[in-house]
Amino acid sequence: MSSYRPERVGEQIHKEVTRILMYNIKDPRVIPVTLTGVQMSRDISSAKIYFTVHGDSAERKEAERGLKSAAPYIRRELGKIMKLRFVPNLFFKFDESINYGQKIDALLYQVRDDLDDHSADS
Repeated sequence: MSSYRPERVGEQIHKEVTRILMYNIKDPRVIPVTLTGVQMSRDISSAKIYFTVHGDSAERKEAERGLKSAAPYIRRELGKIMKLRFVPNLFFKFDESINYGQKIDALLYQVRDDLDDHSADS
């Protein structure tokens, strides 16, 4: 068994779940969802699928509910598509790293503006 197998399976799950969300799921709660990554357990029994939503926290909560309700269907579809003995359990998690990156960008822009203002005053 290759040590890279969980990563390969995670990449395949990312690709297939994205396709399933785009073409098979009609729930309006999951339309604005963007998948950002998949983290597989070492034994490939579970997959954390990270997602982001552009919008407020209410839209995020609705997307989480929509993904949670669609998870059994998505898992069943993965079982039909992928050649795995056992299809992993799917857990959808909101990706906080996007918001964190946006906060850092805002702080860097603020520092740059402060430096520009300071150099203009001198």
